[in-house]
Amino acid sequence: MIKVEGLTKRYARNVAVNNISFEVGKGEIVGFLGKNGAGKTTTMRVLTCFLPPTEGKASVAGFDVLEQPMDVKRNIGYLPETPPLYPEMEVADYLSFVARLKGIAGTDIAKRVAEVCDRTAIGDVRNKIIGKLSKGYRQRVGIAQAIIHNPPVLILDEPTSGLDPEQQLHVRQLVASLSGDHTIILSTHILSEVEQSCSKVIIINEGRIVAVDSVAALHMRGRATEIVAVEVTGADSFTVKQKLEEVSGVARVVSRDSKSGNVAFEVEGLEGSFIRPDLARTIVHAGWHLTELRTVGESLEDIFLDLTRAEKTDTTKVEEGSAQ
Repeated sequence: MIKVEGLTKRYARNVAVNNISFEVGKGEIVGFLGKNGAGKTTTMRVLTCFLPPTEGKASVAGFDVLEQPMDVKRNIGYLPETPPLYPEMEVADYLSFVARLKGIAGTDIAKRVAEVCDRTAIGDVRNKIIGKLSKGYRQRVGIAQAIIHNPPVLILDEPTSGLDPEQQLHVRQLVASLSGDHTIILSTHILSEVEQSCSKVIIINEGRIVAVDSVAALHMRGRATEIVAVEVTGADSFTVKQKLEEVSGVARVVSRDSKSGNVAFEVEGLEGSFIRPDLARTIVHAGWHLTELRTVGESLEDIFLDLTRAEKTDTTKVEEGSAQ
């Protein structure tokens, strides 16, 4: 649905995006991560035809951003970090205005406005002045304008920025509800948001892509053995530990604290062993209640910091070598 090949964007001597390539499949929600100034917003502005690339190619829904910009715009809904709202207009009037700009037939506008108001839960404020709405509602109106023409692709730049925790939750749930119907690129610096909403992550640093992978694979990055967190009720700690140590492929079993007061362990497998199914089978056959069974990996925050630090270090070494 989105394909980027060797994309570069320069501003005079400054390289904002440097030879990046990635693909996003139909129906995916992809988290686009990077520090401030890493190149996220520049990439999204190229994809939405607000900026031309200096080099490389990008296409959306099969249309080239340079050669077919109008077709690209018809297939994209874009929410920039600051929503493009007219604060003096009422919500319904504003959405009707956007619908006309997007080429929706006049006879269908009222129906489409009603649909997006319902989808984004802004029906109770549809007759209110936008400038008098809370920031959370303004973000919802911004998302409504992005989906008014039902585009296959949505690009959302920091959709929860500046919202309180409850508003963040509501917007996050809204974005999740749009998946499947839309392919979504979600740019954010809130890593927990990516873990909860996204199937894949793209990490960009200093204009270069340093990782493209699923959230689960990133959590296991650099780890040769599987570590599984286990919680059990219905047996004492000694008996459970002894039983788990007998499971094929288990290297060691270490007790851990449990907030719920259950018997809890971290079980490490031998290199190359996939131990979760056998652990679950053993616990169930023993007649105990399995309350938790999950793979333990590096936090996304640690991974993000490691990748961006490593990239910076590598770049510094190259520059030092060139200077010599």
